[in-house]
Amino acid sequence: MNKQTIPEKIKPFRLVKYFTVTSLIVIFVGTVVLSLFNTRWARALQRQNSEDYALLILENLNHQVFTQFIIPVYLQEGEIRLREKGQFDRLDKVVRNTLHSFKIEMVNIYDINHIISYSFNQELIGKKSPGGTGYQRAINGETISRQIQRGNFWEILLGRPKESRLITIAPLRAERPLSRMSGPVLGVVEIVQDLSEAYHTIFKFQVLVVSTSALVMLVLMLVLIYVVKRGESIIERRAQERLRLKEQLSRAEHLSSIGEMVAAVSHEIRNPLGIIRNSSELLKKKISAVDPSNPIPDIIIEESTRLNSIITDFLNYARPRNPDLAPCRIEEVLEKNLTYLSPQIKQQGFEVLESYENKLPVIMADADMLYQVFLNILFNAMQAMQPGGKIHISIRSDSDAVVVTMKDEGCGIPDDLLGKIWDPFFTTKETGTGLGLGIVRKIIDMHSGDIQIRNRTEGGAQVLIQLPLQPGEK
Repeated sequence: MNKQTIPEKIKPFRLVKYFTVTSLIVIFVGTVVLSLFNTRWARALQRQNSEDYALLILENLNHQVFTQFIIPVYLQEGEIRLREKGQFDRLDKVVRNTLHSFKIEMVNIYDINHIISYSFNQELIGKKSPGGTGYQRAINGETISRQIQRGNFWEILLGRPKESRLITIAPLRAERPLSRMSGPVLGVVEIVQDLSEAYHTIFKFQVLVVSTSALVMLVLMLVLIYVVKRGESIIERRAQERLRLKEQLSRAEHLSSIGEMVAAVSHEIRNPLGIIRNSSELLKKKISAVDPSNPIPDIIIEESTRLNSIITDFLNYARPRNPDLAPCRIEEVLEKNLTYLSPQIKQQGFEVLESYENKLPVIMADADMLYQVFLNILFNAMQAMQPGGKIHISIRSDSDAVVVTMKDEGCGIPDDLLGKIWDPFFTTKETGTGLGLGIVRKIIDMHSGDIQIRNRTEGGAQVLIQLPLQPGEK
């Protein structure tokens, strides 16, 4: 078989495979990039929501501090002195009650002089703020937010910092009637929100998206590999089948031309051969009267008979006649074979063991052609076991066929020759044409049957023949 042919047939399929694999990789990379953009957008949205959240909290806190602490304390005591424990506790209660249901990590309140007047962390109270542009802009009436992240380069790049806090600084104003946060600036309020958990959740979602995409791509890749392997296997089998059919066609054409030539030559030889045989028989009669012990006429007759048998084999192989189908019993044909061979079987010490199923069905077949098939196989079995041996013959039936099995106890067929036994003119015997098994196979094929020959594990060969009950069934 031409080994260069099959890869060439698969190339277009491989192009599809490579294109599909590349597409999957591009889709996966695109999914990862899109996931990174979505994550960045989600973090930006989270920060914006946190800033809006902080503004609402600051507005509410400003209102509560001014109405529930600054005004009452100023009216009662005339001035604000947070160093006094009573005022501090009162402010602390107002702040904590206001922020009770909100996730605020730290609150710091600065006075006009940058001094921390109130803080969740009491150690910071009384210390001066470093100031800076954020504080100064808050004094001027602006609200400022800034984000602080801690972590290494990759943690921050991937959006999963160890710590992420949003600091919002806003002015603490005195409220005017019917107007909130519009009066003069009394100080600065700073609140700190911890966004680490939110960012970690976004990162987990990003990992989940990428992992899911990778899993889907992996499944698609495995499916693709399976489809590719299956497709390549189918294409390879079809290519091999195409080559085999091409070889068979070439071989059939070659054998057909040989058969036609053999048939023509055999036909031309048979006519003079008949004359030689008839002449030798007349010569025998004349010589017998003069010299009865002269063996020459007998030799001529014997060799001409053998040559006629060879020519008959050639003609049977080259131009087989169509089977004359009629109701036939396989067991009766085999019994006819064994009756014909019984003298040779007894003389050479063979033993035939028969095992026939009861009530075997009648098949439509040519009894004479099947007789020739079984005779050839029995001759081969006896020649493989000389001198003596057992031949096992069994017949069974199934729903649509009769199965004949014939086994011998010879030396079997060499493994390297098993594939050649059906070739015409192939033989391992010193005499014979090598057409016997070829004729057997043609007859079985004309009956829509099947024949197999294999070696037995315990020694010898086994022939298995299946013949359908009706021609055309197999």
